[in-house]
Amino acid sequence: MIDHLTAMAVFARVAESGGFSRAAESLGISKSAVSKQVSRLEDRFGTRLLNRTTRRISLTEAGERVLEHSRRAIAEFEAAEAEVGAQRDTPSGLLRVSAGVSFGQTELAPELARFLAGCPDLSIDLVLNDRRVDLVEEGYDVALRIGELEDSSMMARRLGSVRSLTAAAPSYLARRGRPQTPADLSAHDCLGYSYLNGGGLWAFEGPSGQIRHKFKPRLMSNNGTALAAAAEQGLGVVQMPAFIIGDAVRAGRLEEILVEFRKPDVGIYAIYPAGRPLAAKVRAFIDFSVSVFGDGATIGAGR
Repeated sequence: MIDHLTAMAVFARVAESGGFSRAAESLGISKSAVSKQVSRLEDRFGTRLLNRTTRRISLTEAGERVLEHSRRAIAEFEAAEAEVGAQRDTPSGLLRVSAGVSFGQTELAPELARFLAGCPDLSIDLVLNDRRVDLVEEGYDVALRIGELEDSSMMARRLGSVRSLTAAAPSYLARRGRPQTPADLSAHDCLGYSYLNGGGLWAFEGPSGQIRHKFKPRLMSNNGTALAAAAEQGLGVVQMPAFIIGDAVRAGRLEEILVEFRKPDVGIYAIYPAGRPLAAKVRAFIDFSVSVFGDGATIGAGR
């Protein structure tokens, strides 16, 4: 298709300049290359487009029609080239962003008004989903992800860290007692996040190093906010990012436990497809995310 567009552009230049030599000179190619492109186009349409004599050329009836369409096709291509070039240099168009449900609601969405205020030609389609989406297959430009990265085919920019807490409702602790070490959790009901380690494995960092507690969840869910609500009702112990349960801990609806055995902070990353030039809209969003969540910040550190 690109070869045909090139042939149409050469044909249009011949028709407009009135000859092969003038067209070759203006295009910076040889006269034989011009003739070859026109012949290729005539072969494609199966008819003569130019009447050639030793002194002049003229368009056939078919040539006049092809010239009209050629001009239109060239104009459309140039318009598309200009539009894409503008999007490459200035954030514009539609930016599709993927993020986790709770993080998107509490941390990302409140910042988007400020971001969009600086990008008047940009709009955002924010899709919140706790499962790991396929950016290329599902058509996302960028995703914000928390935790270990699994897909090495993606480009990643680390933004900062996320602090997690282990907590339970005061009513639950009054009824079942307060665990002093991760091993004590074997005698407790634990609430598991199904998208993390199958929902039944927690990590802790203690005085003697890392400890991993494996358990059978009393309740398992694919959404952290739902697990936090269940924990507040006294159903069991939950280990969640502070941006999900920090407010409940501060308000006393949940109490942090195992403070000396906190889960190690995990990274938050901006992920985007590799192997393509970075559009201005993606670059602008990543830079903004760095300013909000980056510079060594730990989300939830003060909670």
